[in-house]
Amino acid sequence: MPKQKTHSGTKKRFKVTGSGKILHERANKRHMLEHKSSRRKRRLTGTTELAPSERKRVRRLLAR
Repeated sequence: MPKQKTHSGTKKRFKVTGSGKILHERANKRHMLEHKSSRRKRRLTGTTELAPSERKRVRRLLAR
């Protein structure tokens, strides 16, 4: 049986930690930043853990 290929779009967007958690960047921090409040922009900074409901789908796309 051939190996499953990793989805190239998914590997650019997610990172798997050593313990198996899946991290991702938050959305809405790319453009039109002068219209968004400083508070909102500050809270969109950094990485967060993926929601449990999405884990199975992303793990399959990452071939893990």
